[in-house]
Amino acid sequence: MKPGLQLSSLVLAAMTGVLLYVSGNALGATGFDLSPEQHGRARAEQDAAATKAVPANFPFVAKDALTIGIVPAHPPISTYATDAKTVVGFDPDLAQLVADSLGRKLNVVILAWPDWPLALASGKVDAVISNVTVTEERKEKFDFSTYRRDQLGFFVRTDSPIKSIREPKDVAGLRVITDAGTNQEKILLEWDRQNVAHGLKPIEVQYYDDDAVKFVALQSGRADAIFSVNAALLYDAATRGKTRQVGTVSGGWPRTAELAVTTRKGSGLANPLTIALNDLIAKGQYRAVLERWNLGSEAIEKAATNPPGLPKS
Repeated sequence: MKPGLQLSSLVLAAMTGVLLYVSGNALGATGFDLSPEQHGRARAEQDAAATKAVPANFPFVAKDALTIGIVPAHPPISTYATDAKTVVGFDPDLAQLVADSLGRKLNVVILAWPDWPLALASGKVDAVISNVTVTEERKEKFDFSTYRRDQLGFFVRTDSPIKSIREPKDVAGLRVITDAGTNQEKILLEWDRQNVAHGLKPIEVQYYDDDAVKFVALQSGRADAIFSVNAALLYDAATRGKTRQVGTVSGGWPRTAELAVTTRKGSGLANPLTIALNDLIAKGQYRAVLERWNLGSEAIEKAATNPPGLPKS
């Protein structure tokens, strides 16, 4: 999935007024901790099986550390804390758990979305945790250890008469905001094609470069729904209380898509990471981190190494 929202948590806070300052820590209006200290971050014990599975000669970027590339895209997946430099969110929390599992310190490298493949291939980072969807094309160059469902969401105003959007006919004739050049756009356009072919009203697809304008369009009645990254829209709904979810779709519709820790092809790090992730799932830390960031609905039951990915387009 390509991140579609570009606002930092500070900009979002200034725009919506969702941050509260309590005892020196910045807490979202519903309890999201955006402080740089992250006192509530879950930790894990070293996983002997995962550590043993790491190749003896694996060229870690830094001694005694696991270097993870993260794109600070949008809360609650990953964003900047209130100090405007520390990266917080689900991805950093999972990265910490994985580093703990391998008995190594966590070293976070901030990346821009277009740069993660080169950063990984060149050895700048050991792995990337940043909402990367498993695809067959990417599997030619990278290995994957899955950790979360790739989920997109339909959201409407809280007072909207729309109750459910689950299939193409549900959006016929609606004005829907989405993100250009993304999986969600591809899905929406295909649904529109099917609707028109069946004699239903076409969808009016709307695009906005500015996320603030996007939400204003929805609240003012210029659009009926937003179709975008479910995690980000859940965060907005929880913090502002002006929207609600009416449906979800896999990011790989009609196939199921999953997000994964990404490593260099053939490096030997993917299997140890998968072992670590499954241990975290079994022990409950994985679920605890998901729930901390309101992402429990995107949990997977078992991590896998290089599962079938989305087909080449």
